Amino acid sequence: MTIAVLYRWTVKPGMEEQFRQGWVEGTRAIHKHCGSYGARLHRNEDGVYVSYARWPDEETRQACSGKVDHSKDGFPEMREATEEFLGEELLPITDDLLDEPQ
Repeated sequence: MTIAVLYRWTVKPGMEEQFRQGWVEGTRAIHKHCGSYGARLHRNEDGVYVSYARWPDEETRQACSGKVDHSKDGFPEMREATEEFLGEELLPITDDLLDEPQ
């Protein structure tokens, strides 16, 4: 079953661009090496960054664990800019009406 995972972070003031660039690099590495369907990054009105990542299934996501080197590919920059990681939430997709523009 296709799943989504919701991640949330607060970012240190003045380090927003570094966080975003680290997120982009890290997400590209995960997509390339792990078979994710990609992700989106949002920032809510409280300044919390929220990422929504889609995966073919939970098994594929779990198998990603050893496939990406978290000491490079933007992860160190992202960690340095993070004030607090607010956790992740697994969201099995029951219905999908999101229509991507072509």
